[in-house]
Amino acid sequence: MNQDKAPLAIVGMACKFPGAASIQDYWHLLVSGQNSVMDIPKGAGNRRVDVMFADIPNLPDACRFCSYLDDIEQFDPQFFRISPVEANWLDPQQRMMVETSWRALEDAGIDPLGLKGSLTGVYTGISNYEYRMRIVESNHKPVDAASSLYAMSGTSMSGPNGRVSFFLGLRGPSKAIDAACASSLVAVNDAVSDLQRGKTDMAIVGGVQNILSGHVFKIRADAGILSPDGQCKVFDASANGYVRGEGCGVVVLKRLQEAEADGDKIWAVIRGSAVNHGGDSVGMTVPHIPALEQVMGQALRDAGVTAAEVDYVEAHGTGTSVGDPIELEAMSTVYGQGRAPDRPLLVGSVKTNIGHLESAAGIAGLIKAVLVLQRGVIPKHLHFHNPTPAVDWDKMNLRVTSEMMDPPAANGRPRIAGINSFGISGTNSHIILEEYLAKNGTSNDQNRVINVPQTVSASGERESPFSDGEVTPQRPVRLLPLSGKSPAALQSIAGNYVQWLDERGQEVTLNGSAAAPLFADMAWTAAMGRSHFEYRSGIVFHDEVSLRQKLTALADSAENIRPQAATKIAFAYTGQGSQWTGMGRAIYECEPVARAVFDRCEAVFQAERKLSLLDAIFGLPIVI
Repeated sequence: MNQDKAPLAIVGMACKFPGAASIQDYWHLLVSGQNSVMDIPKGAGNRRVDVMFADIPNLPDACRFCSYLDDIEQFDPQFFRISPVEANWLDPQQRMMVETSWRALEDAGIDPLGLKGSLTGVYTGISNYEYRMRIVESNHKPVDAASSLYAMSGTSMSGPNGRVSFFLGLRGPSKAIDAACASSLVAVNDAVSDLQRGKTDMAIVGGVQNILSGHVFKIRADAGILSPDGQCKVFDASANGYVRGEGCGVVVLKRLQEAEADGDKIWAVIRGSAVNHGGDSVGMTVPHIPALEQVMGQALRDAGVTAAEVDYVEAHGTGTSVGDPIELEAMSTVYGQGRAPDRPLLVGSVKTNIGHLESAAGIAGLIKAVLVLQRGVIPKHLHFHNPTPAVDWDKMNLRVTSEMMDPPAANGRPRIAGINSFGISGTNSHIILEEYLAKNGTSNDQNRVINVPQTVSASGERESPFSDGEVTPQRPVRLLPLSGKSPAALQSIAGNYVQWLDERGQEVTLNGSAAAPLFADMAWTAAMGRSHFEYRSGIVFHDEVSLRQKLTALADSAENIRPQAATKIAFAYTGQGSQWTGMGRAIYECEPVARAVFDRCEAVFQAERKLSLLDAIFGLPIVI
């Protein structure tokens, strides 16, 4: 396959969406059919709402409804080397992007601080800077050169991606993409292109949105694009606008071949992507059917798959009487080609659960589609009771997933999904995702992914590069290293591991040995896939019971941990008579890297001297 068409692997994901502070929370929200939209009238005692709309009279009903995040003011600037003065001027969108990027890298089993100097790109979909507007409108103004500089850098549109690149010391492209509601999916397309062309070796891609200005909110309501009764009723006859939402989602991308070679966990594969514009259509803010059909077709051709092979499309789903029929018509025309009558295209939209996240909407849809492929379940599309009469449903071979359902039978092939997005600027974007199947054809079981505090690799224990695939001997004990930047952080991490054990239930007790692959993944990634800080503890365990006991004890007593400076460890093999019979045998039997080196030396010794070096070391009879 040509490099410019090489598929990309999604190796890490993280999110902060309304009602869902993690990927696990997000999936639970979706499959349980929850709706995170809030009805908060002005003067109801909600601090954010009352501040946002304090000086705005005659507030439209549509401004009552929003899908808000909790505690957006909570942030740990010291963790990200940000001074309190600078943090005071920092847009919450920058805070969210750097936090969520860190968590996504941990989910990928990648030490974030180990990326310094690497050709890693950062791509952020962003279209609002309401924090800057709040500063301009308020009496809270910079008073000196330093605070003025911080206010400028802390509230710029390029700040979220620049903040991530700066903090992690990344040398790859760093781009802010504003394509209105298509921003974050266009960011994914740009990252895919740069990876395929060799301009970056890894990509951190996200979308971010915060709602802080009542005036911006009211403009949207006055334009008639917001629902006055507070629901995104996508594709329903009663659809009358969307509900605003906020949040941040981030995915980590690598070239598939490299991700497989590195033994990475792979959530899903991006097979194709496309971006275009509606051109001179009816109006710049109105999606154009021919352009939508074109961008979907381009993405399918880029992916090298037929329309009939696609099982599910995560629609943009504006929930408006104008946008819904246009998107339905385009999907029906493109994805109806060659499709069997008894296998309709399944369609849904996450906006019915969390509202329209605008610049972060595309990444929210992408993450949902990844989970659909990985879990094998399509969550219920809410608020769909009476199909819109603006289209002829009898002529459309598609079905809105108004009930939770299984995707069509895969019959050994990877499932495929599309994600659609368009913006008020006229930009359209489409992505084709494929379920990742391991080389043996089995599903990549992401149910074993451990997000503690965010993730553990599910790739299986890493082999030594010299081991030629030999089976690693079972280890009687394992070490789980834990660390944080404060005793409270360490305590929280220990508690998260205990919670993980509770959630895994019988799975962690199927094999009482600490050599169980689940525990091997957990220990390896905690050691190699996370940054290590000065408040440290090590859990030595041999099974689930001992692991649970020691984690619980640490969670109860972490406040007594004192900071420790990192030290280097060396192993000395002295020789010259100070060795003993069998020295090194335990290491040989338990540590695959050491074993591989021993075996290489043994092969050389046998070839040159016709004697066994291992027999001599381990005190076995030497045959001459």
